[in-house]
Amino acid sequence: MIGTTWATSPRQYRAKLEEKVMIPVSAGHSLEAQVYRPAADGRFPAILSPSPYAYADQVAPLVPEAFSHRRGHIEAGDPYFYARRGYSHVLVNLRGTGGSGGEFDNLGHGSIDDICDAVGWLASQPWCDGQVAMFGASYFSLVANHVAARQPEGLACVFAPFAWTDAYRDRYYHGGILNHGFTKAWFATLPPTRFAGGGLRQRWGEERYQQALAAAKADPELTAVPFLVDVLEDPDQGGNRFIIELLLQPFDGEFYRERSVDYSLGSTVPGYFGACWGVYGNHLPGAFRSYGSWAGPRKLTIGPPIYLDRPLYQYAHESLRFFDHFMKGNDTGLFDEPPITLFVDGGRGEWRTAESWPLPETRWTPFYLHEGGLLSEHELWPGESPSGYADSPFERGEVSFTTPPMVEATEVCGPMALKLWASTTARDALFFVSLFYIDPAGGERLLTRGWLRASQREIDPERSLPWAPYHSHTRRQPLEPEEVYELDIEVRPYAILLEPGARLRLRIKSADDETPKTALEAIAQGHLHGASHARIRIFHDDERPSHLLLPITRGNRIGTYVSGGVQEPPG
Repeated sequence: MIGTTWATSPRQYRAKLEEKVMIPVSAGHSLEAQVYRPAADGRFPAILSPSPYAYADQVAPLVPEAFSHRRGHIEAGDPYFYARRGYSHVLVNLRGTGGSGGEFDNLGHGSIDDICDAVGWLASQPWCDGQVAMFGASYFSLVANHVAARQPEGLACVFAPFAWTDAYRDRYYHGGILNHGFTKAWFATLPPTRFAGGGLRQRWGEERYQQALAAAKADPELTAVPFLVDVLEDPDQGGNRFIIELLLQPFDGEFYRERSVDYSLGSTVPGYFGACWGVYGNHLPGAFRSYGSWAGPRKLTIGPPIYLDRPLYQYAHESLRFFDHFMKGNDTGLFDEPPITLFVDGGRGEWRTAESWPLPETRWTPFYLHEGGLLSEHELWPGESPSGYADSPFERGEVSFTTPPMVEATEVCGPMALKLWASTTARDALFFVSLFYIDPAGGERLLTRGWLRASQREIDPERSLPWAPYHSHTRRQPLEPEEVYELDIEVRPYAILLEPGARLRLRIKSADDETPKTALEAIAQGHLHGASHARIRIFHDDERPSHLLLPITRGNRIGTYVSGGVQEPPG
C-alpha cells in the first residue's frame, strides 16, 4: 500500500515455515508454535498470534466468505502476507490446546502469563530484532488486550480489534442474563482440548460446591435449557468444567475480573482497537472500552455491521501501516489521521472520522414512550395509560414504540440508554430491548440491543453516565409483584443515517426467542428466559416518563413530526 507521501514495507521476500517450534514458559511446560519467517538472512520484527484453534484452519487455502460459525475461528490473518514484507508471523497454541502443554483455562491468568513469557522468548531469538507485536481478531485479540495491559518486555504494539474486555458484561451475562447460546456454539469450534480441572470444587470446597450445584439444578430458568441440564448432570466432562463455573457464579466477581482486561495497569503499549456495529452482543463494547481506557498511543475503527470475512484478510494493509510505524520507524502517516474512524450505516454507507468518543457534537435527545406505540420527543401527556404484555413459557409477548417518519436526514451515532418504569406480577423480569430501522418502503432490520435482569437493576453511580448506565451485578434484589420500578438499560452503540421517511422502532419483551436472520444476530441471542407466568406493564406518563435516550449527531434540529410532515389540504 502506498500514499502520496508514504509507503508500507514492500513485498520482497519468500516465506519459509518452521513447524512444531516449542516455546518454554515459566509454568514448566512449552507452547507449540508455527513460525513463518522471511527466507532471508537477518533479524526481523515478530508478530505473535495466540489462540486455542487449530493451525491448519488458519492457513487453509480457502476463498474468503462471510462470517459464519463454521469459519468464525479463522482469525489469525495470512502469515505469508507479513513474512513477504519483512516480518516473522508466529501462530501459538495456548496452554492445553494443540501441541502445547498445560491445561486450558480460557483466558485465566495462567494463559496470559504464558503469552507474556512467549513475547520475551521471541524477542530473544536470533532471527528476531527484539520487537514483538500481536495481531488477530476475536480470541487472538482478547489475549492481545490482556498481554498489552501487562506490558511485557519486548512487546512493541498490538493490533487488537474485535475483543470483548469485560467477561461478565460483554460475553457471558448480558445485563445479568446468561448468554448460553453462543457459549455452546463456541465450545463446539474447539479442537481436542485439555481443560483445567478442580475449578470451583477446589476453590470452594466440596460442601459449598455441592450446595451451589443443587441450587442450580433447582433453578427453573437453567433447567429449561437442555444443554445446561447436560452440563449440570455431568459438570466434570470436558468443556463442562468451564461452563459450570458460569452457571454457579451468576454475579460479577473474581472469576470474571480475572478474565477481563485490567486497565488500571496503565499500559502505554500502542494499541489499535475496533469492531463492527453488528457485534454488539460480543466485541463492540470492548473496542470502545479499550480505546477510552488506554494510556498509550491508540487508534479505533468501527466498521459496517457485517463482521469480517473468513479467512481473515481485510485488516492486512491497515495493520502493516501500524506495524511499520512502531517497529520499522517507517512513518506511514497513520497517526497524522484522526484517531477514530466510524462507518455510518444507512444513506450512502459512508465513513466519518472523529477526535473523541462519544462524538462531542452529540445531543442526547429523549424519545418518550407513548400509549398507542408512539416514540416521540414530545413529553408525556397527562393520564397516559401503561402498555403491557404477557410473558410465560407459553406466550412471549412484547410491546413496540415507533417514531414518526423522519422529515430530514438524521444521524444517530453513539451509545444509548433506555429509562424504563415497569412492573411485573412475578418476582423478577428479564428485559430484552431491540432497536430496529424501518426504511421508507417499510422494510425493517435489527440494529442493536440492550438487556437487563430487573432484580440486578442496581447502578454503580460512580461508573455510570446518563447515556451509559453501569450495573454492579453483584446481587439480586427480588421485585415486589405489581410494584413499579425505575430501570436503566444500556443499549449498545450504533451509527446510522436515517433518510427522510425512515423510522426507528423500539421493541421491549422478556425473551429473545425469535429466529435470528444472520449469524451476527445469533451471537447476541440464546439467553435464559423467564420461567414464571407474568404480566409486564410499562409505564409512560408525566410522573414516570419512560424514554429512549438517542445520540443525535446531525439533523433532527427541530424534532420529528407526528404528522410525518404531511400537510392536510386547506379547509
